[in-house]
Amino acid sequence: MLKQIAQTGFNTIRLPFTNQLFDPGNKANGINYQLNPDLKGLSGLALMDRIIQGAGKIGLKVILDRHDPTADLRPPMWFTGQMPQSRWINDWTMLAQHYRGNDAIIGADLANEPHGPVTWGDGNPNTDWRMAAEQAGNAILAVNPDWLIIVEGIEQFHYDFYWWGGNLEGAAQYPVRLSEPDKLVYSAHDYGPEVSWQSWFQTRNPSDLAHTLPAVWEKHWAYLQTSGTAPVLMGEFGGSSMGGDAEGVWQRTLVNFLKTNNMSYTYWSWNPDSGDTGGILEYDWKTVNQSKMDVLSAYQWPMLGQPASGTNNHAGAIPKAYQWPPSK
Repeated sequence: MLKQIAQTGFNTIRLPFTNQLFDPGNKANGINYQLNPDLKGLSGLALMDRIIQGAGKIGLKVILDRHDPTADLRPPMWFTGQMPQSRWINDWTMLAQHYRGNDAIIGADLANEPHGPVTWGDGNPNTDWRMAAEQAGNAILAVNPDWLIIVEGIEQFHYDFYWWGGNLEGAAQYPVRLSEPDKLVYSAHDYGPEVSWQSWFQTRNPSDLAHTLPAVWEKHWAYLQTSGTAPVLMGEFGGSSMGGDAEGVWQRTLVNFLKTNNMSYTYWSWNPDSGDTGGILEYDWKTVNQSKMDVLSAYQWPMLGQPASGTNNHAGAIPKAYQWPPSK
């Protein structure tokens, strides 16, 4: 499957994990050992090592994505009572030390989709995501200065609600401050009406969205890169339709917007069982969804570390298959 990701034109994998992965005695569920006999007996960090080793051998890069504290919980905060912030930071520094010098890994997506009561820049140690991201990011850089520190947005800023992890309005007034400023990458998640209907999708004609959506994106996250403040990674987007309906127009317009503004993206997702968006792979887990690739392949970069060839030098990517411009 790693080879298929590379052959399909993607150059990086966004690899989700939970802190629970590193608990002693925890074992993975759902591995088909007939297909993966070399994974038998492996757990925790050893499993992650095997995936990263496999990716590195074929030239794929990896972004580590702390997706949830535990496998069965999607809390609004980046910590829980059972998985405190100290454990979150300690696990990140452990990974940063463990993989130091491994050039297959290019960055740390600190926490997936902060939302609900999460704030930005108010100084509340219990809710201020900007403050927590600075603490974790600087702790990582202290032991591994080579990684990109990827900071997602939140859900609402000053009562302006957006997608979970998608609202970066607060960064204008309260930017993330890292010991290595050039390692900062902001990240937003964005979805279409298929996931949840929003007011900005309201239109008589779906084709009108191609003209109205760019202003929505500029306000909530894109301004950081278009103004030259910091790079923005579109960390997640995806949907089942690439057609003329509202979902398809949203998706195609977003890819074009990212391409126009030279922004990297991670598409959700490679595998098909991703909830309400489907994947790059069909449900046989083998066949590539060509309607999606017809759009995404128009914006992809070559493998990192390799010179671009010809004039078709595009950016693009997925979270389980992701693209990063070589200049970053």
